[in-house]
Amino acid sequence: MYCDYFGFSEKPFTITPNPHFVFLSTVHREAFARLLYGVDSHAGFISLTGEVGTGKTTMLRTLLTQLDPEKYTSALIFNPCMSGEQLLAGICREFGIEADEKNRSGYLDALNRFLIEQNGNSRTVVLVIDEAQNLIPDVLEQVRMISNLETEHDKLIQIILAGQPELNAVLRRHDLRQLNQRITVRCRLTPMKLDDTVQYINHRLKIAGSRIPDIFSPAAIKRIYRFSAGIPRLINVACEQALVMAWTRDIRSVSHLVATEVIAELQPDDEHIGLWNRICSWLFARK
Repeated sequence: MYCDYFGFSEKPFTITPNPHFVFLSTVHREAFARLLYGVDSHAGFISLTGEVGTGKTTMLRTLLTQLDPEKYTSALIFNPCMSGEQLLAGICREFGIEADEKNRSGYLDALNRFLIEQNGNSRTVVLVIDEAQNLIPDVLEQVRMISNLETEHDKLIQIILAGQPELNAVLRRHDLRQLNQRITVRCRLTPMKLDDTVQYINHRLKIAGSRIPDIFSPAAIKRIYRFSAGIPRLINVACEQALVMAWTRDIRSVSHLVATEVIAELQPDDEHIGLWNRICSWLFARK
């Protein structure tokens, strides 16, 4: 494998969300700071939006791993394509809550008792719902009802809604205006600039254990940046394939030529546009 060839302890450019490889670009650092502020200030509702592949899930997982388990209780809902009752059941399951009755009312009562108990123990409860743009309005309204669980002085649960930009359009619906008005902290991820892309690639190489300097030439990185437009997932795809090509050719660096050849294979032409769309759909589905 190319890992042994380049001296990596693990693959540096997998597309699975891995907090071990997290790199906070200028944009990511600002969004991350806003997330922390929203949670620490008990804002109640926080939104995180960004195009597919910009690193939302990685950032969320990093946030959850950095919350002190002595002070925070957290849960992540990753597949929100469900009914309101199913969502409540999923939330209770993730928090380890046993409901006396397996229905909407029973789940809400059990969740309310749990939140009051956690609040009494000075613990902040954080619920993250990823891919929230897929929630239907009725389920989002159920999420708003959960936020109504509060004391006279504080919100009992901090809810982060994360999703693609379509989430903003959903929240602007007239029937969801109460929920939209409650979102007091909004974070947005945009693609990285060239300087951040250079640092991102070198960061992942370093974390993977690379001891070879300048594996990717500056010209190769610029070519990959133009292809990816600064989207981390596409950077990972191009870099992974470039390393494989360099390994098969028994060369220790990725030149502009290698990067160009790899990108030519990744980019669609008229005959393979359908295949390219399927590949993109598969990659972005593994957010």
